[in-house]
Amino acid sequence: MSEDAYARITYGFTIAAATTLLRLNPGISFAHVSGTGTDSTEHGRVMWARVKGKTENALLAMPFRAACMFRPGVIQPLNGIKSKTAMYRLLYTLTTPILTVARRFWPRYISTTEELGRAMLVAVKRGTQKRVVEANQIGVLLQELS
Repeated sequence: MSEDAYARITYGFTIAAATTLLRLNPGISFAHVSGTGTDSTEHGRVMWARVKGKTENALLAMPFRAACMFRPGVIQPLNGIKSKTAMYRLLYTLTTPILTVARRFWPRYISTTEELGRAMLVAVKRGTQKRVVEANQIGVLLQELS
């Protein structure tokens, strides 16, 4: 995908939605899923990381009651969640047993869809000291705030 197309989807759609939400409810909180490796400087060599960094920076500059950027690493889908992309569905089917075991050894780098969702809800409901939550902090955030 070209940088322009990627930026239109990743940055453009997100900022348009955030702007609309703020206009409709100026007291709203916003949680955004970005990803490990996001480049907040917006000047790195990796295109997707720059665009995600630009998106995060724009969201953090908006006057939300609270804004939190989540940067998960590996996300293990649970409870019947399936990707719309056939290749990802196959990948998840093949790696589910590996991810289940790997989570026991690296729980701070592999989150489940359920954990990520709960952490996002906690952050927007109760707030958090961290405006950017890295992969290894998602589980910690859940423990601190529960």
